[in-house]
Amino acid sequence: MKSAKKRAAHVEAGPGAPRSKADRAYTYIRQLVIEGQHTPGQRLVIEHLAREMDVSVVPVREAIRRLEAEGYVTYTRNVGATVTSIDLDRYPETVETVAVLEAVAIGLAAAHVTTKDIKAARALNERMRACIDAMDPQRFTALNHEFHKILYGRCPNRHLLNMVVKEWDLLATTRKSAFSFIPERAIGSVAEHEQLLQLIESGCSAEEVEAFARHHRMKTARSLLKHLGNEMADDMTVVEPAP
Repeated sequence: MKSAKKRAAHVEAGPGAPRSKADRAYTYIRQLVIEGQHTPGQRLVIEHLAREMDVSVVPVREAIRRLEAEGYVTYTRNVGATVTSIDLDRYPETVETVAVLEAVAIGLAAAHVTTKDIKAARALNERMRACIDAMDPQRFTALNHEFHKILYGRCPNRHLLNMVVKEWDLLATTRKSAFSFIPERAIGSVAEHEQLLQLIESGCSAEEVEAFARHHRMKTARSLLKHLGNEMADDMTVVEPAP
């Protein structure tokens, strides 16, 4: 694991590094949250973060405001800024948003997915299958994101793609691996991945691919919510793909 100083230096010197101190602080703190270095509910101490990055508190405060507007951070009076906590009441809405946006993106991407992409996605899916046997849900979740990223990453609509990436990041900060709670769902997820790849390979329409991709994501969400005893699971619509 990188030290705080090394992580800050990497953000400053890495490819496509942000130019202003506020941009650098934003990128650095956002990365800490997404990677789980700062966990849901954890307080973000502005003075400490400023020392880590060797900047004043002003750009850090600006970065915190941006992250709050995007949902990564919650600011509470007399407490300060904290990483946004898990909110099961909002989780169904977040998942529905990801499912809809990503499904559209994968539908649009289908015609642009290459043979090499399909091969890479299948290899990831096999590694996911091995994670089920090894009972490694955290690794399974990481590979699952890589799998989906290969497909939606080919979406030609850059604005939509940026929205999907942002929603994935937000989802990652507000939950643990769903497959830690519902390991039986992992088996179905891997099978559905293969079905999705077959749909794309066979040249199915963007609408068919989109419908199946949405169906796939929503099934996992409903399974998790039912396991947690959340009554909102019954309100989530899982659209069955056309036969």
